[in-house]
Formats: sequence, C-alpha cells, structure tokens
Amino acid sequence: MPKGDGENGPAIKATNRSRWATRKLTVKSSGLKRISLMDRIHKRTDSTEKKRHSGGSQSTDDHTQSDSATATDHNEETEQTDANSIASEEEGEGRMVYFNLPLPDEMKDEEGNPIRTYARNKIRTAKYTPLSFIPKNLWFQFHNIANIFFLFMVILVIFPIFGGVNPGLNAVPLIFILAVTAIKDAIEDYRRTVLDNDLNNAPVHRLVGWHNVNITEDNISLWRRIKKATSRSMAALWRAIKGLFRKNSKAPGILEISGDPRPSVESKATRRESMMSPRTDRTSYMSAYEDIQMTPVTSPLPPQTPQKDLLEVPQRPTSGQSYNPEETETLARVKGDLVNYDITPTGKARFHKDHWKNLQVGDFVRLYNDDELPADIIVLATSDSDGACYVETKNLDGETNLKVRQALRCGRTLKHAKDCERAQFFIESEPPQPNLYKYNGAIKWEQKMPNGPREMSEPITIDNVLLRGCNLRNTDWVLGVVIFTGHDTKIMMNAGITPSKRARIARELNFNVVCNFGILGVVCLLCAIVNGVSWSKSDASSAWFDYGSIGGSPGMTGFITFWAALINFQNFVPISLYISLEIVRTLQAIFIYSDVEMYYDKIDYPCVPKSWNISDDLGQIEYIFSDKTGTLTQNVMEFKKATINGQPYGEAYTEAQAGMQKRLGVDVVKEAAKAREQIAAAKVHALEGLRKIHNNPYLHDEDVTFIAPDFVDDLRGESGEEQKEANAHFMLALALCHSVIAEHVPGDPPKIEFKAQSPDEAALVATARDMGFTVLGQNSDGIRLNVMGEEIHYPILNTIEFNSSRKRMSSIVRMPDGRIILFCKGADSIIYSRLKRGEQAELRKTTAEHLEMFAREGLRTLCIAERVLSEQEYLEWRKEHDKAATAMQDREEKLEQVADKIEQDLTLLGGTAIEDRLQDGVPDTIELLGRAGIKLWVLTGDKVETAINIGFSCNLLNNDMELINLKVKEDETGGTADEAFLGEIEQELDKNLNVFGISGSDEDLVHARKNHEPPAPTHALVIDGFTLRWVLHDSLKQKFLLLCKQCASVLCCRVSPAQKASVVSMVKNGLDVMTLSIGDGANDVAMIQEADVGVGIAGVEGRQAVMSADYAIGQFRFLQRLVLVHGRWSYRRMAEAIANFFYKNMIWSLSILWFQCFCNFDITYLFEYTYILLFNLIFTSVPPIVIGVLDQDVSDQVSLAVPQLYRRGIERLEWTQHKFWLYMLDGLYQSVLSFFITYLAFAPTSTVAGNGLDVGDRYRLGAYVAHPVVITINLYILINTYRWDWLTLLIIAISDLLIFFWTGVYTSSTYAGSLYGAAPQIYGEASFWAVLIATPIINLAPRYAIKALRKVFMPRDVDIIREQVTLGKFNAPKEEEISEVVAKASSSGSSDSSRRRRHQQFASVDEDLRPIYPPSVATQSVAGHNHSQTGSDGTNYTRHEHSLDIPVAQPVDPPAEPPVRPSYDRVRPSYDRMRASMDRVRMSYEMTNEFTSAAMLSRLESTRSGVASQQPPQSEGIVSRIRRRTRGKSFKSPFAHHKDNHVHENE
Repeated sequence: MPKGDGENGPAIKATNRSRWATRKLTVKSSGLKRISLMDRIHKRTDSTEKKRHSGGSQSTDDHTQSDSATATDHNEETEQTDANSIASEEEGEGRMVYFNLPLPDEMKDEEGNPIRTYARNKIRTAKYTPLSFIPKNLWFQFHNIANIFFLFMVILVIFPIFGGVNPGLNAVPLIFILAVTAIKDAIEDYRRTVLDNDLNNAPVHRLVGWHNVNITEDNISLWRRIKKATSRSMAALWRAIKGLFRKNSKAPGILEISGDPRPSVESKATRRESMMSPRTDRTSYMSAYEDIQMTPVTSPLPPQTPQKDLLEVPQRPTSGQSYNPEETETLARVKGDLVNYDITPTGKARFHKDHWKNLQVGDFVRLYNDDELPADIIVLATSDSDGACYVETKNLDGETNLKVRQALRCGRTLKHAKDCERAQFFIESEPPQPNLYKYNGAIKWEQKMPNGPREMSEPITIDNVLLRGCNLRNTDWVLGVVIFTGHDTKIMMNAGITPSKRARIARELNFNVVCNFGILGVVCLLCAIVNGVSWSKSDASSAWFDYGSIGGSPGMTGFITFWAALINFQNFVPISLYISLEIVRTLQAIFIYSDVEMYYDKIDYPCVPKSWNISDDLGQIEYIFSDKTGTLTQNVMEFKKATINGQPYGEAYTEAQAGMQKRLGVDVVKEAAKAREQIAAAKVHALEGLRKIHNNPYLHDEDVTFIAPDFVDDLRGESGEEQKEANAHFMLALALCHSVIAEHVPGDPPKIEFKAQSPDEAALVATARDMGFTVLGQNSDGIRLNVMGEEIHYPILNTIEFNSSRKRMSSIVRMPDGRIILFCKGADSIIYSRLKRGEQAELRKTTAEHLEMFAREGLRTLCIAERVLSEQEYLEWRKEHDKAATAMQDREEKLEQVADKIEQDLTLLGGTAIEDRLQDGVPDTIELLGRAGIKLWVLTGDKVETAINIGFSCNLLNNDMELINLKVKEDETGGTADEAFLGEIEQELDKNLNVFGISGSDEDLVHARKNHEPPAPTHALVIDGFTLRWVLHDSLKQKFLLLCKQCASVLCCRVSPAQKASVVSMVKNGLDVMTLSIGDGANDVAMIQEADVGVGIAGVEGRQAVMSADYAIGQFRFLQRLVLVHGRWSYRRMAEAIANFFYKNMIWSLSILWFQCFCNFDITYLFEYTYILLFNLIFTSVPPIVIGVLDQDVSDQVSLAVPQLYRRGIERLEWTQHKFWLYMLDGLYQSVLSFFITYLAFAPTSTVAGNGLDVGDRYRLGAYVAHPVVITINLYILINTYRWDWLTLLIIAISDLLIFFWTGVYTSSTYAGSLYGAAPQIYGEASFWAVLIATPIINLAPRYAIKALRKVFMPRDVDIIREQVTLGKFNAPKEEEISEVVAKASSSGSSDSSRRRRHQQFASVDEDLRPIYPPSVATQSVAGHNHSQTGSDGTNYTRHEHSLDIPVAQPVDPPAEPPVRPSYDRVRPSYDRMRASMDRVRMSYEMTNEFTSAAMLSRLESTRSGVASQQPPQSEGIVSRIRRRTRGKSFKSPFAHHKDNHVHENE
C-alpha cells in the first residue's frame, strides 16, 4: 500500500523510524530499517482462498518498479566483505551457492555433477535405526566389562570338563539382562524417533519444477536405500500390530503432498483470526490430521494504485551521496534487482507442500505466518514493502519478544515462482559455524545498466538470515533461499550429539567389580595350586584312587581346576546385581512418573523420566545450571504499579516482597492471604470505576493487571483536575510511545492483543487499553486510538527506537491541537539525566523513591517523560535527522547523535513498574536447593540487566552481596589482538581472586575439588557472552572456575548454547562434581546433554528441551521434589542395595570355599545345584530390590523440610570404597561363622539318625549351611533397612520361607537324586534347628552392636531427624489450626479494607504536622530487587538509621483528622507493606555504580545539561530536623533530606 506523500496539501509525513543494531559482533546493516505496518492488520478485506490451475501468475514485470538496493560495483567491494572472506578462509572452506547459473567447472566432476555435497536436512537425535539396533545396542552393552565376563562364563560351561551342568540354563541370566536393557533402550529411542519423524515430516512450501544446480537429484546410496526399506517395513509391521488393538488404525499421514499448487498471490490476503501459534507441542505445525492453513500473499496490485508506486518507499533515501532527486544517477543509486527479465519463465515452477527433510541447500522456500523455520534461510522478499519480517527466537535464546529481520534489497522484487525461475545470482557464504549472532556473506548478480551490464554485490549479515528453530510472526509470507541444512544449521551445531549417559555409581562400580575379579582370580589360583599339588603327592590317598586325576597330570589338573573354580565362584562378580539394578532403576522411574505431586495439570504433564538409568545421579547434584526465560520465569510481563505526578498507584504482592518479609520474620502465608484478599477487593472497585467512566468494549476483567482503584478515582476527577489530567496524559503517553502491532481478535465483546519486540512494551500498551486508551491500529503515518470512547488519529512524525546502549525510546507525535510532543520512555537513570534543569525538584524526589520501592518489590521500572517542541525546532531537527539517515558512513552513530540532541530538557510524567512473572514457587525452590547445599547458576541468552532483575526476584541475589561484574569492552572493528583481551581479563580475575586469598593455582584447584561446602553468600558474579568467550580460554579457565566457586550465585548473560555447554563442562570436569541442567528451549539442548542430568521443562509451545532431556517436568518448582526427594531416596537406596548385593554374594561364595578345605580344593559342590541357581533368583533376590525401591529413611515431607539431609549426596558419602570393603568384610566374617558353626555341630554327630537313615553326605551338609546363610542375609538386609512396613517384612519372611518350601517340595521328588527325602531327615534333627537359630544371631550381633552404638554416640543428621520425627516435631498442623489462621488473616484483611476512606488532594500541608514513624531496620538484609527493565539497574532505597540524640516522636497535639483523608496519606495496602519491609542495605552495595538509588537519581540533576538546580527552602519544624538526622547518611545526598515513610500511617 502506498505511503502518504506531500502532494495533497500539508499532509503529515510518513513515520520515520530509526533503529540501531542491538547485537554485538554483527556487521552493521547497510539499510535504514523501519517497520512498515501497511494497514495490513486493520484495513485488509477478508477473502477466501482460491486454488489456481493456470500456468502462471501476473506480477510486476518492469524492473523499474523494484525497491532500491545499496549496490556496489564488484570491483569496489567494501573492506568488510574482504575481511569476511579472509575470516571464512581461516575458519574453513566457505560455500558458493548458485541460482539459475551454471556451476563453474572447478565445482563439477567429470560427469558434470556437483563435487560438493551438503548435510541433509533430516535430523536424527535417536541413536538407533531398526537395522542398526541389535548390533549397536549389543556393542554398547558389551562395553560393560561384567557382561563380557558373563559371556565368557557361558562359553566356558559349554565344555563338560570344567564341571558345568547346563550351559543353556547358565546363559538365561545373561540373555535376560541383555534383553531387559535392550527393551528399555528401544523404548527410550523410539520416543526420540517419533519426535524426529514429526519434525522431519513437517510441511514447508518448496519451489519445485526448476533445477537446483547445487545438488545432484536422487543421489541416494544403496546402503541408504536398504536402511530406508528396513525402516519402512518395520514401521509398517509396528502399525499393523497396533492396528490389531485399535479400531481406527488407519489415519492420514502428517503431510499429503498436494497435486495442486498454492493459490495465486493475486488473491486477497485472508486475515488470520489470531497471530498466536496454534501449536502446543514441540513441532511447529498443525495437527497431523489437519491440512495446513494457508494465508495467501497480499496482492501487490491494488487497482487504484499506479504500478510505479507499488514497491517504492516514499521519502526513503536510496543513496548516501545526496538527497537530491534531480541528481544524475550514480552506481550507488541503482535499484538492485536479481530478476533477469530477458528470460522467459517456463511456467513449471510452483511452490508445493513438501517435507522438511527434503529441503536442500539452494532451494527456494516460501514461509507463512507462524511457521517454524526448517533450515537457515536468507531472506529475499517479504510481504512488507520495506522487506521487514518478525521472528520469535524462543528456541534460540529463550526470548519470546519479536525480533525484526530484513530482506535483501536486491531480492524484494521476487514475489512469485516465475520470478524465482528468472532470478540469476550466486551467494558467497561463510562455512557453517555455531555463533548465533554472526553471519557473513555476500550476494552477487549481474545488473542491467544503460551502459551495459555490471557485476553488483550486497553484503549479507545475520539481520538477513532466519535461523532454523525460530518462528515467523506477524508477517504474511517470506520468500528465501536455503543456505544451511540439517546439522550445518546454527541451532544444530550448538546442540551437540545425543550422549549416552551412565550413572556415577555405575561408573564407580566398575572399580569394585575389578576388585572382585582380583579376589576371584586369587581364589581360583589358590584352588588350582592346592589341587595340583595334592595330586602330585604320591603318599596321599588320592594316589591310590582308581581313576586318577581328571587332567591326567598334576599340572593339567590344576589348570582345569582353575577354570572349574571360575565357574563355581562366579558369583563374586554377581550377574544378579546387574539384573536387579536394571529392575530397581526401572521401578524408581515408574515411581517418579507416578508422583502426583509433580503432575502439572495445566498441560496435563507428569514428571517423565526419559533416561531410566540415572535416577541415583539426582541424589548427588552439586551444581544446577538453569536457563532464565521460560524456566525461572513465565516470560509474562504484567503492569503492576505506576507513579504519576508524585502519586503511587497499584496493588501487588510480589515474590521478592514475600522473600523480603520472610527474612524479617513475617508470616508470609498469612500476609499473602491478606494481600490477595485486599487486591481482589481493589480489583472489583477499580473495574466498577472504569466502567463508570467509559464502557470500554476492550476491557476484559481477566486481563487487567494494573489494580489501582485510587488511580481510577483520580481519573474520574475525585482528587482534582490536575491529577485527572496527569493520569490521562500519562496513559496517552503509554498508548503513543511504542512500536507494537495491534491485533484484533474477533468475538463478542471484541478483544485486542498486542505483539511487540519487547514483552514489557506490550504490557504497557495493554494497560493503557484497559484504562480506556486503546490502540486500535497503526498505519504508515500514525496511530489510531480509542480515547475514552472517542476515536482519534495521532500522526507519528518520527519514532526513535530502543536499543541496549540508548536504553530509551522516543516518539514524536502531532497532537490534535497541533502541538508537537516528544514522548520518551526509558531507564530511570537515563531519563533523569535528561530532565529539564531546575524544575520539578519535589516531583523528582518523590518519583525516585516510588521507583525505588517498586524495584525493591522485584518490579522492572521505567520512566516516562515528554518534551513539547515548537514547529521550528522540529523542522530543524528533522533536516539533521534526514541527513544522518542518508549517510553512507557511520550512519548509526550519526543517527544516535541526532536523537541525543532532541531527547533533552524533558518533563517528568512518572514511572511504571512491570513484573516479569516468575513461575510459581521459584524463589522457594531456589532457597530450598540452596539450603541443601546446591549451587544454582543462571545461564541465559537474555541481557545482563534483565538477568540481574530476575536474580533479585528469585532470591539468587540480595543486598548483602558484592556484585563482581566481569566485562571487557568489545572492539567491533576487530583491531584489538586476542592477547590484549586475555591480558585485561586476567588482571580482573587476579584482582578478584586476591579478595578471597587465592591465586588460581593447581593447589587451589585440588583444595576446591575436595571442598563441597557452599560458599558464603557475600559475592555474586555476572558475566556476558563476549567476556565468557575469553575466560573459557585454556589459560584462564582455571582461574575463572575458582573465582566462580567462591561466589554464591553466578549469572552468565548473552551466552550462546555452545557457551552454556562449555560452562557446564568446565564445572563438571574441573571440579569433579555432579551437575544438572534445566531449560525449556532448543537453546538449552547443548547444556542439557552436557550435564550429568538434563531436565527439560515442557512449555506450552516448545518441547525441544524435553526431547533431549533425561527428565521432563511441567514447572521449575517440581525440581525440588525431583532432586531433594526422589534423587536423595534413589541415591541412598541404590548405594545400600549394591553394598548388600556384594555382601550376600561374598558370604555365599566363601561358604563354598571353606568346604574345599576338606576336599583338596577340587571344586566339589557343597550345595545341590538347584540351591546355587535359586540363591540369586528367589531366595535372596527380592530383599535387595525392595531396599532399592521402597526404603525410606525419612518421608518426602521431612526431606523437603530438612533439605540439609541432601548434603551427604553432594559429598558422595552413601557409596564409598570404605563402605564397600566393610560390607565385604562382613561377608567374609559371616561366611566363616556360617560354615564352621554348622560343620562343628554336624561333624561330631552320628551319621545315622534314629530312624536308621544317613544324613552325613555333603548335600545334606550343604542344606544345613544354606538355610542359616539365607536367613542371615535377609535379616542383615532388614537391619540395614530404615522403613519396616508390612510389605518389607512380608517380603523378607517369604524369602526366608521359600528355601524351606523348595527343600520340602524338591526333595520329595526322585529328581532330587541323592538328596531325595532330605527334608524330613534334616528338619527332624535338633542340631539343624540349633544351628538355624544360633548362626544368624552370632553373625548379626557385631553389625547390630556397631549400628546401635553409632546411632547413640555418633549419630548422623538423618538419625537425629528420625528421632525428632518420632517425637512429633514434623507433624503437619491440624486442619482446625490452619482454618483458624486463615480466618484471622481474612478478618484482619476485611477490617483493614473496611476502614478505607475517601480522599482528596490538598495543595500543601505543614511538614511538621505530618505524622512520622520510625522506619523498620532489620538486623539482616533482605533480598531486595534493585534493577529496572532497561538497564538502569534499579533503585536502592536510602539507608535509614535511628538518631541517638533526638527520639522519634509524634507531635504532642496532632490536629483533628479532616473528614476526607488527604491524598498523600491515603490507604494503599501494597504501598504500606513495602514501606514496612524497607531495611538497611550494604553501604558498599549502595555506592557502586551498578545500582541506581533514589538518592543517586536525585543527584543526577540533569547531568547532560549543566548546573544543578536551586533547592527549595527547607522548613525548620521539629519533625524536619528529626528527619534530617535520620535520613540518607550513607549517600551524601545533595538534598537536605529525603522523603519519609509518611504513608505508613495507622488509623
């Protein structure tokens, strides 16, 4: 749509928006970027989609209609391009991609095919394919040395000479464990495969019917064909099996490739009902069973518009040479155009729906609103005439705010498939690299000129690239070319490969298994030597044995005995341990999944264990690395409070405020209930008032976040016209100074939602809407507002946009009365430094204190100001601005200088406070994890100021902390050597390390690895991504790590996914600690995979993190239960189960060994073979599993109430080598007693029983030994179990009875052979029962005594807590008590609210008559929030100190209270709560420049303009003198005194 021009009288010029680069390390964009809204949201007419069957579509066919491009001659390329080329060559081979041009000969092979191949766009995060699963899985499983040993045993038993009984039966345990593990791995991998397939088969519109010269068609190898065929057949088989159990088994595929092309771009645009994404899971496309909703491209040919204006941008300069339209055409003013109009299109090219996996480098693609990007794409054209499009980069950097990207100027004429056919150009690109904020390339083409064709080029930067994983927003369509695919894309290069994780105990277990191998080898060697020597003796009875030795010679006999002993004593390395551990871990995962306390009902999501084998790692976590946006926060900004004309408004009770009060000893639960009731009542009052003023159709009760009944009253004029006008003007400023896009959502009543580059900005505009100042829409020259029911158009003359260095945004607006007003919003320190000198002194003080209080509550603050411009002032400035906008050199710097000139002498209107809503329970969770000894680091792609804000809100940071800010200034020119950066940061590191008395040496590192104590909460560290790049250098990494170890909190900001993974790796490997990473987006995948345990948060939109995580949860707060409850339980249970397994196999195997003393160590079996088989299968297998699954030392409630119990896991004290050898020693001692007590009781007795039957053979002796051994083992496990419930006791009892049952049943059959009838024989002997009772008691007495003495005289923490639980100290309060507390809170809240009275504003009141109360001074500092939204770093309240000389007192005779309460002392519960919570802050913290206090803001006094203003005369009443004695001593404030806590007044 054409912009307004100046031909029809004095029409308003089109809005001129200035933007500066907000990213570092990017090539500055060459174009003047501006957002063109084109009325497309509000003035489009709906139409239906029409299918097109014609051969082509009409498009603009004259290249003179193309937009301007900053083109340069091929021989005059900029130095930047050369630098980029050199960089590319250094980093690796770049790529040249050709479009409709033949490849150069050097890029083709002998057959004319491209030499170069590119990564496929098919992504595989799964480890297996159907074809590779069995060999690959077996390969991974046999990495376990124990499995190799068991396989060797199976092979050995095959040979009868070694005494094996049944090779097939012996192989069953190994086959079982391999099968169970394989099934578990298959299920895990199948889930990943399903997600992979969903993603790879997502739809995208790709240009077909033309030749992509960069790739070879159908280049599929034979191996790939075999793999694809196998996968298809396995998938078909699986679907058939599932179909047997489901009625409607046949469902349409995810994507049907339509034979019809997409409807013509001439059709009218169909406006979507909502810009919101319809997706709720990881994949960014519609349901598998719905066709893709298609939005046709807006017609470029409105019938009323001449063709020459189609793509022109009025008043948009096309050259930096001059701005004179009569100037002769120069090369720099040529409008670049990639289309070669001499070529006749074939008409075969069409954009067809295809799968993501079929995209290849060099393909043309067309994307539509809300589509997810399938690859890294260079933008050639968009639906916006300026080439702008918006992307949401949540999956890359966690931010949901929109970012603008620009189409290349030379490609903006491409609209249709036939244009793509005729476009001839090639792209020089850097090689794939992981930096998300940097891209260098150039597009080159041949431009037709009057004097002949010329080679042209245009640089390509990251601003022209859409990265895979982003989502297109608020843009009808984008046309681009694919430059990187699959694993070459930036997001995948940051993701890393899917790791194969093993639990730490499992890794450490290998050492113990090796130790047992050593014991086994010694035992086998002993048997072999003794048996061989015994056969070599000629004077022994064996020399007269008829058959001789089995080996024929003593040496061979010893050799055979060695292998026979290996089979007999193989339980020293228990295969049952590995089977049981798989069972234990699987059941632990099931219990975690079934925990209703971790179920998130909003998205119907439980805690899902995706890796079943690392649950015990959750109990040893020392460091947690968390993303910020979407993980700690909801990324939902809510406008909560404002200060307007010195009046504070808004009711809120924030997490930071709750934390503050909690530290002061306030009952937070009671206070929160009271606050919620007050806020609910205030909301009802406010909504009633708003509807009395104006029946706003766009006001929806559930959307209102600014709860301010007093604001509404003042807006109605109840406090005078002055405040009414101030409030209305303030809201008008919010409605006019922004860059949001209004989106109308159909319905009754109608609804308007806002899309913005910053969620803060959307919150401001939404609040203006709720208060009656509704943004209806924008066009090229202004904004339409509904102001209290009246629709008004406000022309926007210029918009000077926000960036991270300016920290402010301005709009220049022509008001209906003809005035020109500049509205400016920004960081409080920035705005205060630009206020008009000598004015509003009292207002500035008041506003600064209000902003400071808001910031203390964890709110992000902004200041709003204005300046009225004369026509002459504006016109002069506009000339300078236009000149700067057309500059070819240093355009951004010149624009910033020009903007700086007009953003001066401002008048303060007020301030806003926005809450970046934390997820529920985040501060409590972080506090609980901290008390458990876990250190939390925040790794975020967000900016430093925002991360610090959240740090205060969630109690990671507090006022007691010194903030160490590691930052080196970046040199964008690239002129600074690496050594200079390294030297600078090393000096900074050394300086900070000296504070802690360390130097960063190897000795310090050794000490740090042994010290698991949490650091003192005195320091916190903040570092940005650029500085992090240098501190991760090998020469500095150790110093940086040791410095971070000394800090209670670490915040890494503006970091890439790869840097996140590097930080995790540095800590994990450098300190040898267990780490956990938690995040919700694709940008967190790398660190999730790098950490020992990865946790993904299942967000409403994306599931990228969940796909790669080991555990998936719905909210951050569930982490406390996952780690402190299930993690601690699992680790302790697993450690105890493993130790008991080694013990029980030791006692059993050594009992057999002691029998060998009586048979020359010839490996005669003591036990009948079924006993040996069933010992690990039935008799003793279940109790260790029970201890590994069900044992609890304390309940889940106590685990959370006493998080310090977790520290044993951090110090890894539950499973140690000391514990392992103690249990082995127990097994040795008890085996000796179990065998020899039985033997000594058995040997002297008569070999013939009273009934004449003999009980003296070895199998009956074995039965005598086996019974007490099994009972001893199960009782030993029982005394090691903390929780004796009915199930545990039942399982122990059944396990004991099973040996009696088996002996009775088995020996009653002739299958028992020589053991036939043994049960009645041995059970009839008194000696058997004597042994059965005596042996377990004697065996267990030492262990029982040691445990009892330790619990009494050297109790562990858990023993003390268990005693307290028994004493009832952790009993939950009764329901009556809870209801009583709630009732008291309710009555208190209602009585307070009932005492509210009306108020009116008084011009002045004697300061001496104003009541004063002593401020609350806490002995301990609280978690204040000292930062504002855009980098002002918030406001610290001035330090309060009591005067020791003059008591704080009330006036003796206070005047009678007026009938109407004065405005300055009105009841504001939220404001009063905050005043009551004010406490002292550290002086050193206040004085740093990092934080802006009220006093500092006052000191600024328009530092940009000149001399300080004159102070108002001070009143000299007694209260004033007291106030001066008790205010602001730590600040050396220029003011004589600061404003007091006059609002907190009791009635």
